[in-house]
Amino acid sequence: MAFELLSYPSDAALAMAAAADWLRQLEMRAGNSAYGVALSGGRIAKAFFTDIVRQVKAKPETGKNIFQRVHFFWADERCVPPSDPESNYAIARQLLFEPLGIPEAQIHQLRGEGPEPLALKEAVSDICNVMPVIRGQPVLDMIFLGMGEDGHVASLFPGEPEAVMSDPAVYRAVTAVKPPPRRFTVGYGVIAAATEAWVLVSGAGKERALAESLSPTGKTPLARVLRQRGRTRVVTDVEPRSGF
Repeated sequence: MAFELLSYPSDAALAMAAAADWLRQLEMRAGNSAYGVALSGGRIAKAFFTDIVRQVKAKPETGKNIFQRVHFFWADERCVPPSDPESNYAIARQLLFEPLGIPEAQIHQLRGEGPEPLALKEAVSDICNVMPVIRGQPVLDMIFLGMGEDGHVASLFPGEPEAVMSDPAVYRAVTAVKPPPRRFTVGYGVIAAATEAWVLVSGAGKERALAESLSPTGKTPLARVLRQRGRTRVVTDVEPRSGF
């Protein structure tokens, strides 16, 4: 397992540092190709989005053009209307896209409210038309993930059979163990193929799941991600505790 573990004393410090590091990375990128990033939801995502906006607005001379050619996708989405408070899209639109004036052409909504086969087909077509595809998987420049109390990432939950976890589908529908139950998620292949993956782990009750996930013998979805990737950044305000 190759991962970089960065620890912070609070969720606010975590969000501020992750936002600063990503914005610095965007400032340094060269070329005119599309940059693809997949977002996740959750409490820490809200703080992260808010701090991105704060830092961009504090540096208008560099922030004005920093998101040109940045295309936004989703690691997962709940099967709810885009106006629903549970929608990951709704959170990103309110806290990130609208404050920064991100053009609609750069926002690739995962339509959780639509008929599942059509919505999944459109999502796969959308991401594969923008990003390079290698061995059937779109290669994102960055994917941001959270981690739940059970070690799940995106909407990849523990307990799936190996055949399901190995499914090469770019996006697939799942029934989660927590509400809202029906969701769309990227597969493990998309996460493994991404150039960079940052996992933002924040909140009480995640200590044991994080310790399990960082273990070479861990069984959580995050542990599987860490084994499949060459390198992953784990950014946390949680102190790992054994005994999962």
